[in-house]
Amino acid sequence: MMAFYAVGSAAAGTILMSRIYCILSRVAGACLITLAVFLFAQPAWADQTVVAADSAQVDCQASAKDLTRISLVDDEFASVSKISTGNPQDDFSVVNEPVRGDIYLSVPEGFGRPALSFFGTSKRGYVYKFVCRIAGDQAAQVFVSNPAIAREKAAEGSPQQVAAGPQDAAVELVQAMYANSVADGYEMRQRALKPVYVGKLKVQMIAEYRGQDLTGKVLRIENTGDAPTELTERTVAPASALAVSIAEPKLDPGKVTTAYLVSQTVR
Repeated sequence: MMAFYAVGSAAAGTILMSRIYCILSRVAGACLITLAVFLFAQPAWADQTVVAADSAQVDCQASAKDLTRISLVDDEFASVSKISTGNPQDDFSVVNEPVRGDIYLSVPEGFGRPALSFFGTSKRGYVYKFVCRIAGDQAAQVFVSNPAIAREKAAEGSPQQVAAGPQDAAVELVQAMYANSVADGYEMRQRALKPVYVGKLKVQMIAEYRGQDLTGKVLRIENTGDAPTELTERTVAPASALAVSIAEPKLDPGKVTTAYLVSQTVR
């Protein structure tokens, strides 16, 4: 539709500009051609960054044909609450990605509503109301930033006692990996290595934090068996590990969890 208006404006402007003896027509033609250039130059929807406080409404745009990713800056989604209409053509789906804590929205073909709405609760305890207009064919991304989290992080980063030893530093690195942030003195690489199987467990490294003295690894663990299993430090980490944290130690069949390991850097 926008292209139609742009072509029409350009054509009308060209006709008016051709009337060399009528100054008014030439001015109007120039205006129409300028409008056409502006319409042709309209950019596609870029990534959307929204600043929102607790309990605020987040206005955004969701893709009509592709996935829409919503990510909370320095936070993760814990749950999403929405009403099911019972009509497949008027309902939308939400998938919670467990590793980074993002959600992905998709609407069915022929979705009749102009917008979708739902509530999202974060792991830090914040609640947001999302109202997303449906438009565009390309995948979309929405990043939600809460100023209160920035203040919390600033308070956490205030001067404290220096870590007494490698064990304390390892615990701090585990906390940084769990918060999906990069600790000072570490280089974070997001890499998905080929998974390995430990019995019925499918284990895959998805990120590595490398520092001068310590190295942290983020593991994705999936239970491919038919029975629940209890994950322990001995299950997922070598004896040399300085710190181990498992998000969900009890893993049901088909479920996925994340483990965080810290060990001495091998030079």
